[in-house]
Amino acid sequence: MKNHIIPAVRLTLFCAIFFCGFYTLGILGIAQLVPNKGKGEIITDKEKTYHVNVAQSFTEDKYFWSRPSAVDYNGAGSGGSNKGPSNPDYLAEVKARIDTFMLKNPGIERKDIPSELVTASGSGLDPHISVEAAKIQVKRIAKVRNLPEQKVLSIIAENTEKPLLGLFGTEKINVLKLNLALNNL
Repeated sequence: MKNHIIPAVRLTLFCAIFFCGFYTLGILGIAQLVPNKGKGEIITDKEKTYHVNVAQSFTEDKYFWSRPSAVDYNGAGSGGSNKGPSNPDYLAEVKARIDTFMLKNPGIERKDIPSELVTASGSGLDPHISVEAAKIQVKRIAKVRNLPEQKVLSIIAENTEKPLLGLFGTEKINVLKLNLALNNL
């Protein structure tokens, strides 16, 4: 028994010291090398500060809508709803989101709505939507803002982020940056 306990205690102490001390300091050191020293991307627009890496709630018709959030866009605590796709409460919530989207975006068919516009992300704080999710909202925004649809589409194109190294991931759009670009027209 002594042959098993002593190595286990040593390993536990080594891991505690390494991961609580050296690893943490190493990550902190790396964070100091990136812009904003690891505090995320912050932008200021019209004397108001926004955190670009955390989703914001946009529900007005004049804005592109964000992904729904299971944590009400609270950056202090991320998390999903933990409800499965067969949960009746979850299904009712998604159906209500679909109905609201279709009401505010007439002419859109249910099958054409991208899933990220009616389902929350795993963290509840995802600040991005797909290009398709942005394009499906163009008619509503152009009408409310009295803009040509082509102008709104050009703003989408200007704010589209390419995949990492052109390989990893898909094209995406930060909803906050997109809506600030709309406001600054």
